[in-house]
Amino acid sequence: MRLFNNTNIPFVKYRKIAYVISLILIVAGLIGLFARGLNWSIDFTSGVAAKVNLTALDSSVEPIQIDELRNVLKNNGYPEAEIQHVGPVQDASFMIKIKSETADAEVSGNAKNEILSIITENFPKHVEGMDINQDVIEEIYEVGPKVGSELRTNAILAVVIALILMIIYIWFRFELLFGLMAIAALAHDVIIIMGIFALTGKEITIQIIAALLTIVGYSINDTIVIFDRIREDLKIRRKEPLDEVINFSLNETLSRTVITSGTTLITALSLNLFGGIVLNDFAFAICLGVIIGTYSSIYISSSLVIDLTHATKKEKRTAQKLSGRR
Repeated sequence: MRLFNNTNIPFVKYRKIAYVISLILIVAGLIGLFARGLNWSIDFTSGVAAKVNLTALDSSVEPIQIDELRNVLKNNGYPEAEIQHVGPVQDASFMIKIKSETADAEVSGNAKNEILSIITENFPKHVEGMDINQDVIEEIYEVGPKVGSELRTNAILAVVIALILMIIYIWFRFELLFGLMAIAALAHDVIIIMGIFALTGKEITIQIIAALLTIVGYSINDTIVIFDRIREDLKIRRKEPLDEVINFSLNETLSRTVITSGTTLITALSLNLFGGIVLNDFAFAICLGVIIGTYSSIYISSSLVIDLTHATKKEKRTAQKLSGRR
């Protein structure tokens, strides 16, 4: 299935404009990362998270509003508690997250009892007739600073190892310059996405790290498809300049890129809009990744290859090596 036939969009011609846009986004992302930092979830720091169900058995009792619960926790010594609805608003189910004051602080051993005490004292009508430990506190878990620090280190290490292995793979399949430019494009994607999360204050959870690794794999796959087409076209168009061959290859793969990215984006948008609070941030990260990853595959990785080969005056050698590989 092809959406576009015989297109001749001058992608390469506008690469300098793309560089400026990318530079602005990267600088904004770095400012966000250094000025505000990442909002790591308690999975990567330390704290306690509890899912509570405050739907009263008596239907005449008014449901608790999220602001009421937030004020109660604030008045009882937890002003920084994060509260989110879980499921429909009328169900009065909440996820309460309380981080430790510092990343190295131990989680209070009485955290669960403190939450139970606050809820029972302030919302007696909503817990009347229910088993506090099973019906009200549906889930609760604590993360200590050592475990959180190890998870954070391992998450960063996973991303770095993935990038290194991709460099090696592309180096052998194409050549080192292509591998380095592909990773430069991936670093471009990761910095921008992490910068957006830092600027918006969205929480970095295990699900977001999973989304980030998914984005890395998705983006590199898109780049490899384009690089593979460039290699094939270099065999056919040996006498044409590298710029023209790469632009031709980008147009040839445009239909595949639009269909793949478009269907993925529609799915991720559906999850973002209708998947609920649990999937919202994950889907948001995937949406960002698809848009930015597709943009970098078209405008950044291939364009960097052109400019680096021109700068090093190795255009002919690069074309010969690629056209000779299978």
